[in-house]
Amino acid sequence: MRDFRELRVWEKAHQIALLTYKATHNFPSEERFGLTAQMRRCAVSIPSNIAEGAGRRSDADFGRFLQIAFGSASELEYQTLLSRDLNLLMTPEADDLSARLDEVKRMLSALIKKLTADS
Repeated sequence: MRDFRELRVWEKAHQIALLTYKATHNFPSEERFGLTAQMRRCAVSIPSNIAEGAGRRSDADFGRFLQIAFGSASELEYQTLLSRDLNLLMTPEADDLSARLDEVKRMLSALIKKLTADS
């Protein structure tokens, strides 16, 4: 069992969740149950799955949860682009979030690769 709080990828994913909540705070009220909720769910899913996987006993289980986190990061990356194209997010804000997501995806990919190489 690992302490998820010691994983740099979890810390960066947690920061993405916080930024996503802040970024979607001013979305139109008609998006409350649409894009706002979906983006927030994805953003929370990334560090949540890292944390849940870290609490599992095997590297294989941990790797599966990291793959789910990677999928959520990819989904949030698209939703960020959509939000920018709908003028719900300003380009600099969307670019920052996209860059952070890209970094987390690279970190997740490297960690998944390490876990599968160690098995």
